[in-house]
Amino acid sequence: MAIEKSYLEKFIRATEFGAYGASAFIGLGDKIAADKGAVDRMRNELNKITMKATIVIGEGEMDEAPMLHIGEKVGTNDGPEFDIAVDPLEGTTFTSKGLRNAFSVLAVAEKGNLLSAPDTYMEKIIIGSNLPENLVDLDNSVEKNITLLAEAKNKKTSELKACVMKRSRHNHIVKALEKMEVKINYITDGDIAGGLTVVGRNPTNDVYLGTGGGPEGVIVAAALSCFGGQMQGRLILDEDEIIRAKKLGIVNFKKKYNISDMVKGDIIFCASGVTNGDLADGIKVFDDNFKVSTLALHKSQKINKLFTNTYKK
Repeated sequence: MAIEKSYLEKFIRATEFGAYGASAFIGLGDKIAADKGAVDRMRNELNKITMKATIVIGEGEMDEAPMLHIGEKVGTNDGPEFDIAVDPLEGTTFTSKGLRNAFSVLAVAEKGNLLSAPDTYMEKIIIGSNLPENLVDLDNSVEKNITLLAEAKNKKTSELKACVMKRSRHNHIVKALEKMEVKINYITDGDIAGGLTVVGRNPTNDVYLGTGGGPEGVIVAAALSCFGGQMQGRLILDEDEIIRAKKLGIVNFKKKYNISDMVKGDIIFCASGVTNGDLADGIKVFDDNFKVSTLALHKSQKINKLFTNTYKK
């Protein structure tokens, strides 16, 4: 089954108003207010859509309102059933400091077609499209994965570019990449945007690797399923997180998830810029209106387009 085409513009509107809600706090140093601004606006728009939808990837558990929490029901409680992954403000720190790459994002699938991942860490390796299936593997060494990727791309390892989040937990990855003379493009936060630098019209990296957010991993997987990229992820769970994972239906705690394990069927993905970034331009607010840019993907419709919309305030 495919998601009806008319839903794309409704979900674009949800992330665009999420971006607008956050925009009032750009550069003000208040991450919590920026996040709440995005959450309130996105929730308001989602509740206008004719659908029975459940947040399966959200900003926390039920007791953490005002976040759009895991298990929350949105929509008019009528119409098709959807599972939704949301990050109303990816890049709260970027927004509060007025830095690049803050955006409002969601991914939508039909009910039962998105992995409900707990809010924990996930090991990830992501590569682009038009490569042999299952080319890389989390159980390989960094050196083996890079060698396989270089061979598949007919490049020297020194011609490859890797995106890595700058964290001490990635020191072993960095050391291996440097030894192979791979160019490293560091990011400070925002591993959704980082993960998507390996796909699109002009990929800036050949591989993304490291440990980031589990929920963000599922959102990236949704976008990659539209782009045709590859990803493998594995949740990192402590004892408390294993209990939460069990409640979400996860039984194999060491499972390596490919994209097809995390997302199935038709997908809508929308990312609306709060500040200028790699996915979309930042929001522009004028006296009586505001202009928002959104990268929107709809798998079944083969839509991969940057939209710009203007709304009255």
